[in-house]
Amino acid sequence: MNERKNSVFDGILGDNLVLASLMVISPVIICGDTIKNALSLIYAFNSITFISLLIGSFVPKKLPYTVKIIIYAVISSLIFIPVRWFAVEFYPDSIERIGIYYPLLAVNSLIVLQSEAKFFRMPRGRMIVSLVFYIIGFDAVMLFTGIVREFFAYGTVFSKVADINTTVSGLGKPFGGFIFLGLMCGVYRKIRSAIAERKNEAKESH
Repeated sequence: MNERKNSVFDGILGDNLVLASLMVISPVIICGDTIKNALSLIYAFNSITFISLLIGSFVPKKLPYTVKIIIYAVISSLIFIPVRWFAVEFYPDSIERIGIYYPLLAVNSLIVLQSEAKFFRMPRGRMIVSLVFYIIGFDAVMLFTGIVREFFAYGTVFSKVADINTTVSGLGKPFGGFIFLGLMCGVYRKIRSAIAERKNEAKESH
């Protein structure tokens, strides 16, 4: 029972999409420098990934692997069209800033790699729960990164000037995002290792 729970809820702590699997890191590093950019990316990632995988789960499993991957890509590309249209309405400045990384979300790792390797091997109900937690894991990293980088790089919160005396402008650059994400990965893996050690100690004590 515990193993089953872990496999469903792994997306947040056990196997976070960004911090553990190092997937979809380019948008986080390049574009996750403000809260508005983060929210725009979260909206696109959530919409495209969830709907694409939900529809893709109905694709016949007997088809050749290559054919299925092409179908998944076509589905996500079609979904990207209305998602971007709404994004232009609600996040016009962010769309221009994010650029090419927005359409790249239509072929993100959860759709292209994890769909066949992980999600479509589960019963559909369990797949949906697991997928939601993977999405939440990405959202948490994306939003936290946007908040911290905007505050310390630009001295603002949601584009409003914050009470901060010193800013670190490099944190708003791609290299700053890369360093910050690396630190987050280190802390995340340290916490995950500590939790695993405690679980092992608890098992041995029993």
